[in-house]
Amino acid sequence: MIITFLIIVIVFAILFIMIFFLKGLKEKKGEGKKTPVQRKGKSAVIKEAEKKLSHDPHNVDALRTLGEIYKEDGNWEKVADIYKTLYDLTAVHVELNQAEMSRNMGIAYFNLDKYDEAINAFMLSGKKDPNNFDTNFYLGKSFLQRDVLDKAAICFKKCRTLSPENPEVVLLLGESLFKAQKYRDCLPFLKQALDLNPGNKEILFNMAVAMTEVGMGDKALKFFTHLRPDPIYGPQACLESGKLNERVKNFKAAIQDYEIGMKLPEVPDQIMTQIRYRCGTDYIAMNDIEKGLVYLKQIYAVNPGYKDVESLVTRYSELNQNKNLQIYLLSGSSDFVALCRKLIASYHSKSIVKIDDISVSNEFVEVLCFVQNSKVEAKELFRFYRTTSVIGDIYVREFHAKLRDTKSDSGYCITMGEFSDSSHKYVEGRPIDLIEKAELTKMLKKISLLN
Repeated sequence: MIITFLIIVIVFAILFIMIFFLKGLKEKKGEGKKTPVQRKGKSAVIKEAEKKLSHDPHNVDALRTLGEIYKEDGNWEKVADIYKTLYDLTAVHVELNQAEMSRNMGIAYFNLDKYDEAINAFMLSGKKDPNNFDTNFYLGKSFLQRDVLDKAAICFKKCRTLSPENPEVVLLLGESLFKAQKYRDCLPFLKQALDLNPGNKEILFNMAVAMTEVGMGDKALKFFTHLRPDPIYGPQACLESGKLNERVKNFKAAIQDYEIGMKLPEVPDQIMTQIRYRCGTDYIAMNDIEKGLVYLKQIYAVNPGYKDVESLVTRYSELNQNKNLQIYLLSGSSDFVALCRKLIASYHSKSIVKIDDISVSNEFVEVLCFVQNSKVEAKELFRFYRTTSVIGDIYVREFHAKLRDTKSDSGYCITMGEFSDSSHKYVEGRPIDLIEKAELTKMLKKISLLN
């Protein structure tokens, strides 16, 4: 019994000793795996390396040790100096990898925003090791920073072959192609990047711009509409969405886009001016001159030289005071024709006017009528131009030919603009009266469609 007990005690003692021994061995082995920095501390390692370099400025081991430490710390100025030295030493130290040294030097330059130096370093690295991912990746990023977009795209395409699933490469390739205005080519990569980063508003905005450029306006409009409330991309998204709605003459929707944009916080001045201008002109396109003038005058108050805003404010302020003038220049065909009839009746207010024929074209409305009073009975032809520009004699000559064809006794050419000097000279001695803006404005003030 006693012997059995002793055997058990001895066995447990042996097991305890073995466990203690193995534990100590494991700790010793783990201690051996630690880096010098972990074993001694960073300051001690730096001090030791600098001591070696004080005796030998080209001590490769000391330089590499410091290079790694400074890389981890992000001290890129020192990293650049160290790896430039190491690269120069590759001529005499064959154990140094020239591609690795120039690559690390390039990464340091990149992080210092010295992109030209980075490109040179990565080009040197690429000659020795053309299939290194980091070399191609950072070279592409450096080209992208310098707007050398075609070369950036080539680098990122190479990276895709080396690391097909890398999400940052997909994004940067799409960005390079987008900035190079290769909109159709960039879309698949931007879409893939968006799938990987569904909350990335910049990708979404760039996709919408690319879609607009390749004729996918309907899809782009959905993206821009989604981005309208965003504080960063919202102002530009509202502007682009409005432009797309303007293309299809949906001025009401465009105005809604612009008014959302104007309510956003911190809208850049340049975008705000564009939004106000377009909103104002869209209101005018919808014949709401009063609201349109509000936005145009806001621009004129701070930037009177912007586009044609000064002339628009002058023109539409005048229009806003004369409803008939608005109808003459802006209303649809039916209202314009009704106004033309009123003008003829007002012009011959003491005569009986009988309309014989009315023809409507894109450029003018023509009215053939008979005018009768106690003194005369005549056949007259009126032509109303809606333009505000100068009308040349070629149009007046054509009108005179029409006068002869219709066997009219006299004719009237009427415009809100002016007739050229040659036009006035041509009608001398011919039965044609030219009525320009000043006289027409007076005529319009005398009549009312309400009568």
